[in-house]
Amino acid sequence: MDHSEILAKIADLEKEISLLPAGSISKKKKDGKEYFYHRVSSGGKRTEKFVPFEKLDELRQQIQKRKELEAELKELKNNSPAISRTRKNVDLKFKTFVRTGVQLTKMASLAKNYRRRDCYELLSNFVFGERQDKVFILYGLRRTGKTTLMRQIILNMTADQLSKAAFIQIERNNTLSQVYSDLKILEDSGYQYVFIDEVTMLEDFIEGAAVFSDIYAACGMKIVLSGTDSLGFVFTSKNQLYDRCIMLHTTFIPYREFERVLGITGIDEYIRYGGTMSLSGINYNEESPFSSKEKADDYIDTAIARNIQHSLKYYQDGGHFRLLYDLYAKGELTGAINRVVENLNHHFTKEVLTQAFRSSDLSVTSRNLMRDKKQPLNLEENIDRMSVESALKTMLDILEKDEQSVEIDEAHAHQIKEYLSLLDLITDIDLIHLPREKAIGQKTVLSQPGMRYALAEALVDSLLMDQKFGNMDISDRNRVLEKVRETVKGLMMEEIVLLETKMAQPKLKVFQVQFAVGEFDMVVQDETVLSCKIYEIKHSKEIVSDQYRHLIDEGNCKLTERAIGTITDQCVIYRGPNSEVDGIKYINVEEYLKSLG
Repeated sequence: MDHSEILAKIADLEKEISLLPAGSISKKKKDGKEYFYHRVSSGGKRTEKFVPFEKLDELRQQIQKRKELEAELKELKNNSPAISRTRKNVDLKFKTFVRTGVQLTKMASLAKNYRRRDCYELLSNFVFGERQDKVFILYGLRRTGKTTLMRQIILNMTADQLSKAAFIQIERNNTLSQVYSDLKILEDSGYQYVFIDEVTMLEDFIEGAAVFSDIYAACGMKIVLSGTDSLGFVFTSKNQLYDRCIMLHTTFIPYREFERVLGITGIDEYIRYGGTMSLSGINYNEESPFSSKEKADDYIDTAIARNIQHSLKYYQDGGHFRLLYDLYAKGELTGAINRVVENLNHHFTKEVLTQAFRSSDLSVTSRNLMRDKKQPLNLEENIDRMSVESALKTMLDILEKDEQSVEIDEAHAHQIKEYLSLLDLITDIDLIHLPREKAIGQKTVLSQPGMRYALAEALVDSLLMDQKFGNMDISDRNRVLEKVRETVKGLMMEEIVLLETKMAQPKLKVFQVQFAVGEFDMVVQDETVLSCKIYEIKHSKEIVSDQYRHLIDEGNCKLTERAIGTITDQCVIYRGPNSEVDGIKYINVEEYLKSLG
């Protein structure tokens, strides 16, 4: 039996023993009759309780079973050096919540059956590799697997390593000095591996983090810091922990990894589950984190806006808020970020934050319904748009210009984009115009699809609240709601393909090309041989010749070859099976994304 099995057996025995009665059975004679009592000693006091004769055998068997299990438990602990060592540490007076020994193994066992993320190896190399005078920073948004990674490392430890490992769970009332005090106790007791979760909750973490590397890591202790306030870690890595930390960001989860780790297949499921790991997939929790519509902006509010606000509040005593301080102080930063995300592919200007709010998703859906050749529908005549958008603004905390207490300018929009970039939440894709052969702008894409999809679901809820929309025939209502979701999924699928292609192939150039008429959704250029592949990206399972009309446009192809390089492939990425039509390759989107690994 290996060490982890011993600890699991100990945990099972302790649980079983706790359910069985302690003590013994005593017998007394009175008036020639025998009476039996259940005798228990506790805290220096002895109590006796009468036992009816019909229950005597059952109680006797239970007490005997408890004694046998206690003997087994004692032998198991005495024969395990690591357990003996752990027993010596139970009386250590910690100021924070510190898990060691059996308690640590119980916590880690929750991840026993989870598959490992691709980034596991980097953390493993640090923990089990050569000593370094650096700390390891594991950071990213909620539900991206940070705690699971640490649990998996703990489960992979040898008995000796586990006996020297501790997990500190930071709570809101903890201070950095308390953590340092506990680290000193752990160091004096011979602990060498310390995992500190949610360390960015500490108000003074950003300004005092250097002690982790300068004192404890320098003396040989392996320290892993984890937290959801990614911006706080970014600030720390550029100041207190400059060149003395290894950074691992968990926020970006490509489709191939999502499918492999969680066993959930399909681009639509990836979009719906938000590209997250922990507490999102069916292998972790049967509920999607975005299934609740009561607070459609909850993820952006808690995971993004509060992340920025918390980190800025404690960085240089709040002196780095710059122009965003007033928005934060007035409670208007979340709404501003929601506006930016909803209008992400527009320019980051003050107009995005101050103009009369118009839902871009609703506008695109309306156009798509009108263009339906088989069954066109005029959505604008069947809804009270002002009512729908008013409900949506309420859900997303979005204020109109006359409602904003802070006058927003270009710098506000620019700084919001800066912080979203530092959080690795957005990536820019170049837009090239031909025949002018120059960049005309950038398409900004999100690395967390759940943020974007949550806004689409908020729009669905807003439509369902509209009385005029409720008067439509049920089949038409369902068609509109499905078109909203399909429209957003189509836009998001294009962004996902662009982002993952760019991330997976850094030596190639990935961009979009626009012509006087038409465009290529994606161009992948190899500058070393002056060649390129051109793509259309369609959220469809069907093959229709209209899908690739731009790819076979002779004039646009000539312009592309002259400016960018020889076209080697013309492809449509879609949700159907791999195929080829008229020399155009049809590639299944899931297969394409998995091939990028």
